[in-house]
Amino acid sequence: MPFSPKSFISKAVHGGEIRRYAPRAKRIRSTPVVGGIDPSIGYIYDDSAHLDDALGGDPNLYVYGRYGNPTVAAFEKAMVELECHDMPERAAECFALATSSGMAAIHLAMAACGVRAGATVAAAQDCYGATYSLVDGLWPQYGVKGVFVDATDLNTVERMLAQDAPTVLIVETISNPLLKIVDIPRLAELCHAYGARLLVDNTFATPMLFRPLVHGVDVVIHSATKYIGGHGDVLGGVVVARNDLRSAFWEYLKKTGGNLGPHEAWLLHRGIKTLPLRMERQCRNACVVAEQLSRHPALAQVRYPGLPEHPQHELAGRLFGYAGYGAVVACELKDAGQEDVFRFLEALQMVQPATTVGDVYSLVLYPSHSSHRALSPAQRAAVGIADGLVRLAVGAEDPEDICADIYAALGS
Repeated sequence: MPFSPKSFISKAVHGGEIRRYAPRAKRIRSTPVVGGIDPSIGYIYDDSAHLDDALGGDPNLYVYGRYGNPTVAAFEKAMVELECHDMPERAAECFALATSSGMAAIHLAMAACGVRAGATVAAAQDCYGATYSLVDGLWPQYGVKGVFVDATDLNTVERMLAQDAPTVLIVETISNPLLKIVDIPRLAELCHAYGARLLVDNTFATPMLFRPLVHGVDVVIHSATKYIGGHGDVLGGVVVARNDLRSAFWEYLKKTGGNLGPHEAWLLHRGIKTLPLRMERQCRNACVVAEQLSRHPALAQVRYPGLPEHPQHELAGRLFGYAGYGAVVACELKDAGQEDVFRFLEALQMVQPATTVGDVYSLVLYPSHSSHRALSPAQRAAVGIADGLVRLAVGAEDPEDICADIYAALGS
């Protein structure tokens, strides 16, 4: 009987690996400890029936890079193992498909779930800026109606579902950049009661903190660029869902070509192996940093789900099993405009101003001119993104050093 790891940590280290242990024999055979990269675009078969199966979408056979790749498949298998950790007996009923970026994964999920001319797509009003622009700008060009809703208000969500009948609702486990937490189990119940699919962007929480599939979510999405990769050196995305959706997803990805490359997949798979270590440290750091910054007089507000004053603090604890509250902290500089924020960013020494999260480095971003730049000032104000808001992605450094750098940049 082959050994199967039970712990999430062990699954992160070994997930997606296929080792061929040689039986006792006279010949000596070695197996590499680290998996390799298969860069081939094409594959040949001696038996044309197998070629036919490969062309028909058999996930265990490969024929062309846009149809699938062994290195990419290993990464996808690892993601299934992590997202299905709470229901290992059903992991075989789920699939993952990797994409070239997180936004490619979001677009794939929406399209494969039926978003097309005449349909309605709904999103949380405080979602990531590029997701907002997709719903508000790109999809409407193709005859799709986009609507936004306060996903923290279940009564408002239900009214929207009844009135607009969206094909899908997309929310974030931890919203970007305001760090709101939504009651995903209840949202799944509401969406299914009104015939909508619930898509959850789990990028900020990662499967380390929360696994949406066990709560009835239809599709889980990650910008794997962030915490999955973990080192700021690879771009990628991934969707995870149940097998009844696989054909629609695979056909759409095959035809549109937003696939992840094998070299990128190898880096992302490597990143998964240290995900539990990094997330544990970075979540712990974020708690320390948020608590210390919350007392700083130059900051009007500090938002972090781990702070008791956060409006969804209790919900976050229940959803995440008190394993952590994420590694992102939102801070609003008091009475600050763009020039004040720019001075703060330029004064930082160790914390780096970069437009991403999930790296081992601490990074800071100004949403009004980066992640949410496409939104008008009125749209940003309606969402709650103030001119002085900055998003701090807490890294793996010593939290005292992180705070000292921020204090110095704030002028204290």
